Amino acid sequence: MLNHHGAVRTLQIGLACVALGLFVLSQPLGLLALIGALAVGFGIAPNTPAGSQILSRAAPPRHRTLIFSIKQAGVPFGGALAGLIVAPLALAYGVPTALGTVIALCLVAMLLVQVFRGRLDGGRDARHAGWARALLSVKVLVRSVGSLRSHPSLPLLTALGASFSVLQACLGAFTATYVVTRDGTSLVEAGQVVAVMQGASMLSRIGLGWVADRMRSALRLLAIQAMASTLAVVLLVSSADQGLWALYGAVALAGVTAIGWNGVHMAELARVAPPHLVGDVTSAANLFGFLGSICGPLFFTLMVTLSGSYALAFILVAAQLAGFGLVSLLSLRNEAGNQTRRGSGGA
Repeated sequence: MLNHHGAVRTLQIGLACVALGLFVLSQPLGLLALIGALAVGFGIAPNTPAGSQILSRAAPPRHRTLIFSIKQAGVPFGGALAGLIVAPLALAYGVPTALGTVIALCLVAMLLVQVFRGRLDGGRDARHAGWARALLSVKVLVRSVGSLRSHPSLPLLTALGASFSVLQACLGAFTATYVVTRDGTSLVEAGQVVAVMQGASMLSRIGLGWVADRMRSALRLLAIQAMASTLAVVLLVSSADQGLWALYGAVALAGVTAIGWNGVHMAELARVAPPHLVGDVTSAANLFGFLGSICGPLFFTLMVTLSGSYALAFILVAAQLAGFGLVSLLSLRNEAGNQTRRGSGGA
């Protein structure tokens, strides 16, 4: 789709699919609502690879991570708006009205980006007209995943991103439910908690992008974030009976560490990928990220069912990320040791 239509047109197609999917979900159609869910999923899929393709061409190298992070900050900004606006709209006017508002925003955005298409989609190639068939092609899928072998760092970066996706998906899916069932907060209050988490993530993505450009080691920063995410989750599950500010502080830290990773990760993927494979690499890495977003909540639900404890489920999904963070730090240490030995041998 990126090669045939260009990044902007692909994003417009995605927005149209999201709007259509939400419209179907807003109707009393029973099992046909699955079609709406599939349309929404298809619609959000082009977001990261299309954005990465645009920014990898346009962003100056010395500010690459910061610019990627500013772009990725739009995701939690939308999440914060959803927490503050959609839940009150649904309670006051019903779910169809709330979904209708989101549909209208999608359509407006789809029209507004048209003015940028001529400048940003000039390199599209009409020979890739078979993109629709490629959706069901195992060969294309294998080739896309194979692009992750184009640089030694990509497999570890992909695994770390999938691990982050597991925890992020669980925090996004269950934090509101957790605070409602644990503390008896209202749906609107739970939405405010989620808004704080997403707002902290939005600000941290920009700040962490600036830090990563100066650290010159995005993988080290991601590994540190992975370890700190476990601390954030421990504070979250320990915040019961500690007051509202303890809860807000815990979810804000979770937003900074466990959800604020995406911009740094995407920029590093685009940096190490060969220029002609940026779209393929980011698409393949996001494939594994989405698998983490699916499997994480399924595992979380199973753990809650078996143990009856949200706290244990949160700790387990945080622990797996801490493990990947530790592996990343050890990998960096081994790489530094190898470089030192090569330097000594050359001397």
